[in-house]
Amino acid sequence: MEDNVFYATGKRKCAIARVRMKPGEGKFEINKRALDEYFVNDVSKMVIKQPIELTETSGKYDIYVNVKGGGFSSQAGAIRHGIAKALLDIDSDFRGILKKAGLITRDSRIKERKKYGQRKARAKFQFSKR
Repeated sequence: MEDNVFYATGKRKCAIARVRMKPGEGKFEINKRALDEYFVNDVSKMVIKQPIELTETSGKYDIYVNVKGGGFSSQAGAIRHGIAKALLDIDSDFRGILKKAGLITRDSRIKERKKYGQRKARAKFQFSKR
């Protein structure tokens, strides 16, 4: 394997993103597709690029991501988390910047399970006296 390749795993809700970063010209590839092709929403693109812009490393690394599970929003959050963790492997001086922005901490909120005797996790069946 190459010495200049940095790996990290990011998670959010049910989405899991495996991120590989290596020195390059700033190419983004998500599930073998370009960033603009995979994410149509501009907010998702902004979320993904957030750790790179904060650390001022845009255009310095090629980023390859395999992401699965969850929706587009949680996949974007998982990719952001993975990129932030990979940047920590590249340079530990980024820790203060990324920690202050809240990008290192994993968002552990997941869907609550449905309980028996109820319609959903918290919603009950409609009550009728008769």
